Amino acid sequence: MIPLRNTSSFVPPGPNHQSRARNPQSTRARNTRAPRTLIADDEPDILIALRILLSNEGHELEAVSSPAAVLEAIKRTQFDVVLMDLNYARDTTSGREGIDLITRIQALDPLLPIVVMTGWGTVDLAVELMRRGVRDFVQKPWDNSRLLQTLNKQVKHARARRNVQRRLTLAQKTGAQLQSELVEARELQENLLASSSTPIEGLAVAVEWLPATTVGGDYIAAFNIDDEHAALCVADVVGKGLPAALLMANFQAALKSLASQNLSPAEVTTRLNDVLYANIPLHKFVTAFYAVVNISTRSVAFSNAGHNPPLLVRNNGECIRLDAGGSVLGAFPNAPFAQEEIQLQPGDRLVLFTDGLTEASDSSGEQFGEQGLMDLLRDHRHRNAGELKEIVLSTVAQFCGDNFCDDAALMVIGVD
Repeated sequence: MIPLRNTSSFVPPGPNHQSRARNPQSTRARNTRAPRTLIADDEPDILIALRILLSNEGHELEAVSSPAAVLEAIKRTQFDVVLMDLNYARDTTSGREGIDLITRIQALDPLLPIVVMTGWGTVDLAVELMRRGVRDFVQKPWDNSRLLQTLNKQVKHARARRNVQRRLTLAQKTGAQLQSELVEARELQENLLASSSTPIEGLAVAVEWLPATTVGGDYIAAFNIDDEHAALCVADVVGKGLPAALLMANFQAALKSLASQNLSPAEVTTRLNDVLYANIPLHKFVTAFYAVVNISTRSVAFSNAGHNPPLLVRNNGECIRLDAGGSVLGAFPNAPFAQEEIQLQPGDRLVLFTDGLTEASDSSGEQFGEQGLMDLLRDHRHRNAGELKEIVLSTVAQFCGDNFCDDAALMVIGVD
């Protein structure tokens, strides 16, 4: 089990409960319109407690007890926030019904913030929920003041996002203007990535970056730290487009600063996690692999923060997944990160990549997959780095009909 953000104890409001909203100095009283809040839970006692608490705080409420009722309410009314339980089938605690509901809510209203209530949690579940668009968590049992703080924050952010959307709609930027800005942003991002990949003594490095839109959230780099050490990094921001690109620019700046301090890979990932956790929205996170190469001994110390494991293909065809490390960056406070070390040998091919490559799908929806990539690398392991990079990209492009649905980045390192 893991602690989720905004967790503490539930204090059900009693008949003498005094609402902060009745105080003229309350935050709610200063708002021009009461928050429209949808609450969903299949336990009647929970709905009653939430209705009393939120009504006293001035929320305009609709309470429902099933996924179907949630979707019907959202079709009928524009809400400021949804507070929902994950489980509606009482004999399970998988959360699958709630996870599927989150996807359907996002399809109906992508700007509507979702706050999940749950009495349990795992790292995998939390990551899955953030991928689906959940913006915050409240763990059962809850504390009234923390719950209200969470909902008020999400209402504020939701209204800001809707105001921005309205202004953009009113502004009616022409397609030509927007495209020009995006092209310029892409040029800047390409320059940043190009400056992050420099020759490393004794290693052949070939790199390719393919954003799904004009700009993207993937990062891949090889650069010298000092005369004896070089850094390798591949990272992926959840999401695509401009928001992901902006976050990745911040990640790159933080990484370069930490790498220059000659820190161990585990220390770099730990500090990156601290920086990102303190500065990015809850529903965003970064997966990353960071390694330090000792140029003279060809040893590689690495730490993997929830990223697709790079593949080290030996001259004899053995394929090693570099997966030691920890969870994704920016999602959990004080997360521990481990590191391991491996020795490069003549004839090795080390391949770093993002999930846009392995998750590329054919017309039937089948993904190229990690196993497909491993088989391809084994078959062509005697090619040099540049040739192997081109073989991988052309094979995957042919597999998916040259239709990459996500950003993709690839680095092939040859040891000869």
